Order: sequence, then C-alpha cells, then structure tokens
Amino acid sequence: MTMADLDDDDDLGGAEGAPVVVAAAAAGRLDRVLADALPDLSRNRVQQIIRAGGVTVAGRPVTDPATKVAASAEVAVTVPPPQDAVPTGEPIQLNIAYEDDDLIVIDKPAGLVVHPAPGNAAGTLVNALIAHCGASLSGIGGVRRPGIVHRLDKDTSGLMVVAKNDRAHRGLAAQFADHGRSGPLERAYLAVVWGCPSPRQQTIRASIARSPHNREKMITVPEGRGREAITHVSVEASWPAGAPPEGGAPKTPAEPLASLVRCALETGRTHQIRVHLASIRHPVLGDRLYGGGFATKAARLGEGQRSALASLGRQALHAAVLGFVHPAKGGILRFESAPPPDMARLIEAFRDGDVR
Repeated sequence: MTMADLDDDDDLGGAEGAPVVVAAAAAGRLDRVLADALPDLSRNRVQQIIRAGGVTVAGRPVTDPATKVAASAEVAVTVPPPQDAVPTGEPIQLNIAYEDDDLIVIDKPAGLVVHPAPGNAAGTLVNALIAHCGASLSGIGGVRRPGIVHRLDKDTSGLMVVAKNDRAHRGLAAQFADHGRSGPLERAYLAVVWGCPSPRQQTIRASIARSPHNREKMITVPEGRGREAITHVSVEASWPAGAPPEGGAPKTPAEPLASLVRCALETGRTHQIRVHLASIRHPVLGDRLYGGGFATKAARLGEGQRSALASLGRQALHAAVLGFVHPAKGGILRFESAPPPDMARLIEAFRDGDVR
C-alpha cells in the first residue's frame, strides 16, 4: 500500500516528517498501542500510517495494524507531512466531449489521476479542471474533489462527467446512486480479455469487498458480504489461439486466445469490471493486479500482438459510452468514445490475425 491510499480528509496531526519513538505501555495490538501513546492521532489514522509503511517495531517495518506488540517494545512512527488541502489549477490539456454552464464531459486519457491524494498532489484531472473552469466547479465533493461525481482508475481511459455547480452535482449524483435502474443512466466499457467468456452474453452478480491480504486489491465475496455488484458482459469479437498444425487441421476449433467484450455497469464499485472479469477467469489484458496469473498466455501471442500489449502498458479497458439526463435542462445526453490509439493498436493486432 502507498501513501496515495490514505483518506483525503485525514488530519495528519502531531509529529510530521520525523520519526516519533514510543515505548508500549502494555502488550497488545500495534494500532491500539500507538493510538494510546499518540492521542493526537485517531486509531483509524494510525492504521493508515501502519499500512503505508510508516511504522517500525524494534527497527523492523510492520504493516499489519493487528500485529501483537510486547510490553516496552520500541515503536517508531513516521507521520507523513500534510498535503495542501486546496488543489490549484494547472494548464493540463483536456479532451472535452461536451461543455455547458452546468457540466463538462471529459474523455480522460490513461495515466491521468482523477483527484489529488497523498502521492499525487498535483497533475490530476481536478488540477486541470480548476484551471479550465475556475471557481464554478461544484464544491459538494470537497476541496480535493470539486465537481467529481464518479471516477475512473488512473490507467482506465474514457468518458467522465463533472459538475460545474452544486445543482448539477446533486442531480448527477442521484442518477449515479440509482445506477440507472429507474432512469436512463448508461455506462459501458470496452475491454480486451484473455480467452472468451461463455456464454457470450452473461450477467455477473458477485459482491465486492477489499482484500484482507492486499489493501490495493478488491475481491468477490459471498452474497451478504461486501457491496452488491452487477456487470452485464457481451462478447463483441474473439480471436483464435493459433493456426492449425503444419500439414493438417485441428480436430476441434481452436479456443479463442482473446476477446473484445462490452461491459455495461448496473452498479459502480471500485475496480468492478476488472474484478468481475478476473472472477470468471477472463481478466483484462495488461491488468497486473488482477491478471498476473495469465501472463504465460503472452507466449502465444504473435510479434505484433506482443509489441502492442507491451506498448499499452496498462489494462486494456476504456469507458466507451456515457449517457445521463441533463441535471438542469432535462433531456438525455449520450456520448461515445472510440478506444484511444494504444488500445486500438492492440485490437487491430488481434484482428489482423498476427498469432503465433
């Protein structure tokens, strides 16, 4: 876990930057020991600092807040310096699909973080929006997330809508909270995945929770745990795993090596599409967090496909469709975005049949 995972609104409290050394008054959980010893820090804040690698016990790094600490153990805590709570505008180019007095629709490039957080204090979409929109952005999301109604992962490209005033923010937020179940909100993504989902049209219903073993990762969990998550998946194209053996034809059709799928969201959870596709063993190409176990399949790619995947350097996931009711004027707005050049090259490499 990195400092970017800390909550945006946390007060960093007492000591900043230099280690604070405390001695445990009694044996117990590390987070409880530190919360008792450092009253300026909440227990939740202490847990975040531990997970972020800011704590050592007897000189050894410890990242599990539940670690048992012996009485009188020497514990060193490094509290990171505070981040500027108010982001400033930066002249970052925006690809604007639509804009009026109430909202702006952005086609976000891969690699752009949506809002500032520790570790990404500048160079974000919010910094670009402040420079472009000035003081008109909605403040409902807080000083670090002005106008932000929904988010895309850093390495996911595609369409986002941002509110330019509080009325628009409330109207858009209500639509996203409803997930389009009683209105026309539409969100669809294109992804290139390993293999071919079967059946070719299916609905994945699997609740999602944070992994207890890796705080950066989400997992599917049994019903009744986590948060409800529903993704509708349809296969748009699939590409074979290879040519027939020399001198003959295979007895059965070759299993597809990869497919282009369309994923329509009925809910919007962290990493939902990536987690759901990995749960049915068809993870997104280039997804290091959820598709690492499929890296050996890359050996079956042709030269052009390997090159396109290496150049992509991210998960092959793009927010291609966004539709909603205009929160002030009424009427449905619907936008489509073609995959950006890096993902388009990957798709073309498969369509060209460049398979080993």
